[in-house]
Formats: sequence, structure tokens, C-alpha cells
Amino acid sequence: MELTRRHFIASSAALMAASMAVGQNVPPREYRACIIGDTKQGEYGHSLHVTLALRQDIHVLAVADPDEAGRQKHMAEAKAARGYADYREMLEKEKPDIVVVAPRWTIHHREYLEACAEVGAHGFMEKPVADTLADADAMIQVIEAKNLKWALGYNFRVLPIVQHARKLVSEGLVGEVLEMRGRGKEDHRAGGEDLLVLGTHIFDLMRFFVGDAQWCFSDITVDGRPATKADVHEATEPLGPVVGDRISAMYGFKDGIKGYFASAKTKEGGGGRWGLDIYGSKGVVSIRQDVKVPIHVLFDPAWSPGGRDAQWQPLPDAPDAPAQPDPLNRYLPIMSDLLVAIEEDRIPQVSLQDGRASLEMGQAVYESFVRKAPVTFPLERRDHPLKRWV
Repeated sequence: MELTRRHFIASSAALMAASMAVGQNVPPREYRACIIGDTKQGEYGHSLHVTLALRQDIHVLAVADPDEAGRQKHMAEAKAARGYADYREMLEKEKPDIVVVAPRWTIHHREYLEACAEVGAHGFMEKPVADTLADADAMIQVIEAKNLKWALGYNFRVLPIVQHARKLVSEGLVGEVLEMRGRGKEDHRAGGEDLLVLGTHIFDLMRFFVGDAQWCFSDITVDGRPATKADVHEATEPLGPVVGDRISAMYGFKDGIKGYFASAKTKEGGGGRWGLDIYGSKGVVSIRQDVKVPIHVLFDPAWSPGGRDAQWQPLPDAPDAPAQPDPLNRYLPIMSDLLVAIEEDRIPQVSLQDGRASLEMGQAVYESFVRKAPVTFPLERRDHPLKRWV
């Protein structure tokens, strides 16, 4: 994806408000950065590598990619000076301050991060964070032991309109929050894989609005019957084992708030349901991930516009910044906050720790189903529930 001067100026200006909403201060120094990618194993996420070029205080040193053609292509896009086939060689020679781990696939995330930690690098990683809680625990232990700051690519919560929605909900926009209902993207990955890939965004939003989940109870079916060990299979991307073409889960949060997540394979596909609805005593806030105006409100305690005069309307006083940032800079607010977090010696506002919490909500769905009982957080077992089951 080519980053032209015109595109850079327009995109950067549009996202400035979002960046400032997450990180208010400007880091006082230039950072040396490297990028770990793999064209044939997870590629470069959602153009995560070009985010660095949107910051004038970041100097991109090099890209590591074992695929030569992919390496040359992504070096040009990231405006990197050098390329390496081996990411470990790159880290040893370049000694970066910051590393972007771009592959979507989780199979090498732990080894990538541990190698970065060896050279004392902070970083930014594509989600999901890992395929097991044990790996996520180990990764967080490493960065906390060395006081390194790592951010994760949950880009929805940093959108200005989502930040604004959270403020309004906390101030009582729809009254007392009673429950939340989320769905996955429900594309060809609907069910078990959707849970781990797109569901993590929904779990992150749930936590962003009401805090950590306390327990989970789930049901998983295949062709309308309870899933069995024989139904367990590897995901289409290397993310670990998955199961189910219909997932239903209930979570308990503080103050008795319930959260529901579902993903189902249907003939019609997802139909744009990917998102989160927040139901309050005075109305509903509806958040959708893939639409032009992603948040609407229904001011009706009955939650039923058909029987009242109330109608869906855009979120009041929503900021003017674009609701869906260009892929070139959708991660800019997270990167900007990461730099501020390094200077202020704090955990980033979209952190690896947040990634583990969302992963744990997904793993709890499998854990509860295997046990046929509710499970509480944190989960006692940190291995993959499906690997243990089969």
C-alpha cells in the first residue's frame, strides 16, 4: 500500500484528534524502530508496518522478513533503510528502541517478543496476543520484569467516537447499564474461529465500557448438536484449535451486569452484526465495526422503537474525526500513546495485558463448555482447553 505525501498529510491531520485523545504529551526524543513481518506466515496485519511512517519522531531502521520479495515490498512501504531475512540478526545489529510485530498469526508471537525483550525493545504487536494463556502469561512476565511497554492492535476503543461514547455511557446517557450483547463478524470463520479472531475486539470493548469479567458460561454446537471432541480442528489461520459453528456465551460483570457473545454460521452471513449493543434503563447504544457511522442511540427504555415515537439517532455531540480511519493510520493513536507510556513509565492504554484479558474471555468459552459449568476469572488452567479435552 503506497503512502503518498498527499495521503500522509490528509490522514495524519484527520487522526491528530484521536492521537491526542489517547496520549496527550509529545515524546521528547527520536525513536529507532524495526519491523518484524512474515509475508508467508501472518503477513503484516492491517498495514501495521506503515504506522511508523506517520510519526516524525520515529526512524525506521529495518524490516525482517524471510521472504525476499515480501521483504523488499514492505521495506519500501515502511521507508526502511535495511532488510534482513532473520529477525534475530536484525534485532542484534540494529538495537531498536521500538519493534512492530506485524504478523497476524500467533504461532511465533511469544518468540518474537522474547527476542525483542532480550535487546530491551518496547513494542507494538498485532492481535491476538497468543493462542494460549500460558504463552500470554510468559510474554507479560518478560516485559514486566524488564519494565518494557508493549501495545496491542485493538484499534476500535481508541476511535474518538468510541472514547466519546464511553464518557457519555458513564455519565448516564442510557441510564443504568443492564446488559451488553456482542456478536462476531460471522463470515467464513463464524463460530469457534470468529470467537478468537474478531470476538477479541468485542471482549475488549466490553471491558472498556464496564471493566473485567468475573465469570463465563457457554454453549457450543455443530449442526445443531452439542460439539464433540471429533469436531475440534485447527483454525484456517494458525491460531490454535477451534470448535463449533454456533457459539453462545454469557459473562458476569460488576454490579450484576451481564454480557452476551454469540457467533453463528448462517446462509446469509453476518449481515453487519459485528459489534456491541449496550442496553441501559433508558435506552440502547449500538456500536457497529464496519459501517460509516458506527454508533447510534435509541432513547427508549422499552428498547423497542416500533411501539414508541423514539427512533435511532447518531451519538450526541460525536467528534468530527473520521469514525473509520484509513488503514494506513488506524493504529496511530495506539502508537502515539505507546511513546507517551514509555516516557511516563506506565502501561499503554491499549496494552499486552488487555490482550491477555480478551484472550482469556475467549478461552473461557471453551473452558466452560469442556467443564459443562461456569468458570471464574482468572482461569486456573492456563493451557488450551481444547488441546486438553482431545
